[in-house]
Amino acid sequence: MDITKHLQIDDKIFTIRGIQVMIDRDLAELYAVETKRLNEQVKRNMERFPSDFLKESASTRCFN
Repeated sequence: MDITKHLQIDDKIFTIRGIQVMIDRDLAELYAVETKRLNEQVKRNMERFPSDFLKESASTRCFN
């Protein structure tokens, strides 16, 4: 991964109340999939993710 791409990813990671999060649309963009599809796959495969992977807020989803 080149330094430019690394900096772009770092810009999309936020620290909220001491927890690093990434908004679902940014994670979907990173993997070149639709946000809707990313969320579907996460719901279908929750057992594959750490228990603190998904945090939902009233307005958006955030991934740790």
